[in-house]
Amino acid sequence: MNFTRVALAALAAWVAFVVGSFVHSAMLDGLYPRRPGLGPGTVGQSIGFAVALLGFLAFSCTYAKGYEGGHGPVEGMRFGVLVALMLVSFAVVWAYVVVPIPPPHAAELALHYVLEFTAYGMIVGAIYKPTRRRSGRSVT
Repeated sequence: MNFTRVALAALAAWVAFVVGSFVHSAMLDGLYPRRPGLGPGTVGQSIGFAVALLGFLAFSCTYAKGYEGGHGPVEGMRFGVLVALMLVSFAVVWAYVVVPIPPPHAAELALHYVLEFTAYGMIVGAIYKPTRRRSGRSVT
C-alpha cells in the first residue's frame, strides 16, 4: 500500500468535505434547529472535522486495500457508492427508526450520502496510486 498516496487522498477528500460543509451550512442555514454548541464555528464542529479526518484516512485505507487495478476515479466511484449504501443502511435508516426523522429528510440524507461519497470515492481514486515493484507490477 502506498501510504503517502493514501494520506494525500484522505486529505484531499477531507478538504472537499470541509468546503462542502461550509457551503451546505450557508445554503441550508434555516433547515436545522439551533442548538447550543453545534453548528458553524463551534467546538462541536471542530471535533466533527477532526474525527472526519480520521474517517477519511480509514476510507482511503479501505479503498487502497480493495484496489483492483482499474481506472482510479471509476473504481473510486464504485467504492464510494458501496460505502454510501452502507451508511444509508446503518445510519440513515436507523436514524429514521430511532430518532425519528421525517421521511422526506431521511430520503434527502440518503441521496446526499450517495452523491457525497461517490464524489469522495472519485477523489480518492484519482489520487491513490499503488506502490510499484521493481519489476513494474503494482502492489496494493
